[in-house]
Amino acid sequence: MPTRTARTAWNGSLETGEGQVEMTSSGVGTYDVSFPKRSSESANGFTSPEELLAAAHSACYAMQFSAVLGAAGGTVEALDVKADVSLGPDAAGGFKLTGIHLTVSGEVSGIDEAAFTAAATEAKETCPVSKALTGVEITLDTTFEG
Repeated sequence: MPTRTARTAWNGSLETGEGQVEMTSSGVGTYDVSFPKRSSESANGFTSPEELLAAAHSACYAMQFSAVLGAAGGTVEALDVKADVSLGPDAAGGFKLTGIHLTVSGEVSGIDEAAFTAAATEAKETCPVSKALTGVEITLDTTFEG
């Protein structure tokens, strides 16, 4: 299996510095990062490690959920997956991820709502990104659209 690479160039202190995250393997872009923007409610054109994790988790979960649904006899017409990754203070000092909330809705034929919900939970547990983030509570909401 392949290895994917990203790199960050950083200039300055934590409080006033900025950096650029480059998606090296794919070449799809370079994105600005800054701690003041990371810890602010308004990102103003900057990304953050939490947003990048959310992107990775939502994509990985969508792929895994599609596979689990197919194995359960479902035919996926459409899935919409959102991942919310929260950052907060760590009692031991600094910051930590305080939770990940996955929200998924899906149009799937060949299964009922109970099978959809069971597959959603299985995908949450077996998605490689979920496995990597076992130290963070991951919650899930599902909406079955038939």
